[in-house]
Amino acid sequence: MKKQRRRSRKAVLRLPDLEHAKSAVLNSLASPESRRSYEFAIQNFVHWYCSEPRLALNRIVVTRYRMQLEQLHLAPSTTNQRLAAVWRLAYEASDAGLLSPELAAGIKRVRGVRQLAVRLGNWLTAEQGRALVEAPPVQTLRERRDRAILAVLLGCGLRRSELVHLKLEDVQQREGHSAIVDLVGKGGHVRTVPVPEWVKKRVDEWTQASGTVSGSL
Repeated sequence: MKKQRRRSRKAVLRLPDLEHAKSAVLNSLASPESRRSYEFAIQNFVHWYCSEPRLALNRIVVTRYRMQLEQLHLAPSTTNQRLAAVWRLAYEASDAGLLSPELAAGIKRVRGVRQLAVRLGNWLTAEQGRALVEAPPVQTLRERRDRAILAVLLGCGLRRSELVHLKLEDVQQREGHSAIVDLVGKGGHVRTVPVPEWVKKRVDEWTQASGTVSGSL
């Protein structure tokens, strides 16, 4: 059995092999947004890989793919998200016996693009942030909502578009702490965002007062 499995592993993956690995990746993701993001990224890679002469799926080939992404002048976060999808594709192919663990490990060593953080605009101090969150009174339902909105924007660092599409189900308990799980942001970048206790308190005050139990937060 062991020898037979070794013979089944390949260096060059055909389209059926890639589709099998892609399905394994998508089935391992709980969030629909994450599945859509990874499916797009994997399809992009598969299209590139199959358009080239039959190449071994290894570190050198994935490095070439990263260079091709850089030539498109994509945002670093977008390039890294697409590379993360390829890493996961290689892992699932290896786990299914389609690709050797050595090749999969080599692919994982392909580094992403370095992201340089730049502080733009005018930043609030901690005192100004607290004053802003406490500014809306809480006498009406709308005022409770506004306070929850400001708390999530400041406490979790969400963009406006991310806040608008946020669902109550996205806020989950992980290891005893609240977090926004598998948030798909700008450029398809997926991240998990910790939710401070004071932010969760403001959100709970709003959802309890409004009767929100599911759907859009």
